[in-house]
Amino acid sequence: MAIRLAAMIGLGLVLAACRGAPREAGPPREPSFPFSIQASAVPAQGESGQSQLTSSPRGVILSWLERTGASATLKFAEFASGRWSGAHTIASSDRWFVSDADPPVVMRMSDGTLVATLSPLIDFRLEAYELRLIYSRDDGRTWSAPLSPYADKTRTQHGFASLFELPDRALGVVWLDGRDQELNPKDQQRESMDVRFASFDRNWKPSAESAINSRVCQCCQTAAVVTADGPVVAFRDRSDKEIRDIHVTRMENPSTESGVGGKWTDAAPVHADNWQIDACPVNGPALSARGRTVAVSWFTAAGGNGHAFAAFSQDAGRTWGERIRLDDGTSTGHVDIELLDDGSAVATWVEFANERSQVRTRQVKPSGERSTSVVLAGQGEPRVSGYPHVARIGNELVFVWSESAGGTQQLKAAIASGNFTSEK
Repeated sequence: MAIRLAAMIGLGLVLAACRGAPREAGPPREPSFPFSIQASAVPAQGESGQSQLTSSPRGVILSWLERTGASATLKFAEFASGRWSGAHTIASSDRWFVSDADPPVVMRMSDGTLVATLSPLIDFRLEAYELRLIYSRDDGRTWSAPLSPYADKTRTQHGFASLFELPDRALGVVWLDGRDQELNPKDQQRESMDVRFASFDRNWKPSAESAINSRVCQCCQTAAVVTADGPVVAFRDRSDKEIRDIHVTRMENPSTESGVGGKWTDAAPVHADNWQIDACPVNGPALSARGRTVAVSWFTAAGGNGHAFAAFSQDAGRTWGERIRLDDGTSTGHVDIELLDDGSAVATWVEFANERSQVRTRQVKPSGERSTSVVLAGQGEPRVSGYPHVARIGNELVFVWSESAGGTQQLKAAIASGNFTSEK
């Protein structure tokens, strides 16, 4: 299983470095984390995980899978005005590809339409699965038939999707696509992976798909946001020398019809970490945007130690400021980030401390200033699992993560309150 094997290899390298190398001192920590945090009970039941958060003006949507035997059920709930809605069921199957690293996404578009992704299994042995989209125009009561953003029929991976809204209420989608593993006879190791893009217009007619980048890390998450200048997509690149740093590309001049007329720029690194690793670390980047300001966070183990970083762009992703270290000692990544109105951001990551994984958060500013970190989970039993996330609605931040105890995985959440809507 490529994703699981790569994850174990990458994590093993990081943990070995944790135990065998001196810890690099982080920048001085000055102010305290400025927002109050309280636990929040999510409406998930039983075995629950594979979570994701998205935001719209109506609220933060939490999506997750609940497992019963071999069957998985995709559900979502919305957080707004200090409370969760009830859980809504979207679909169930015993033939989905289920992975903490590649969870389903549920997003609300500006006209209220809900869009969700599904991962129908092709071949578990090959980790081959499809990417399908469904939508609801009645707040999740009924859903469309599945739509495919591509015409490819290969028995390879299609996943790690990111959704974003283009002009004129069009939907954009980017994903990792492994078709070249079958179509390229030179790829004997079945390692080829590219990032592809497609869009759907307001009538759900798909555009012709296109490749954004032809050689990327096989199972690191993608990220996408829309700035005042257009969409920005981030992913983990893969050079011929196995340098796997985070790169970004921008869509220039998206059309008012469906974004199809836009051209993707050549991918450029956020920072030259020069992390050379002959395995996928299953650790993708995170993005957040407000106007022309963009924040990115990512993980690297260049130099032997695992660390999480953030950086800011004030020109819609064209250039980036100096990287800002997030962790206090050693990180295993699994990052997320959310911009606030004053131009700062709140970031989350997994810290490896005292032989345990902890979910931590802190505020960072473009100047490099950072608050003290706060431990959200992982100081005792149960153990942290999965990928933490953060998203915002008004003056509240929603944090979600998974914890495992007694062989059962469950979703946990916390809410941070503060003045997030002040002017710069």
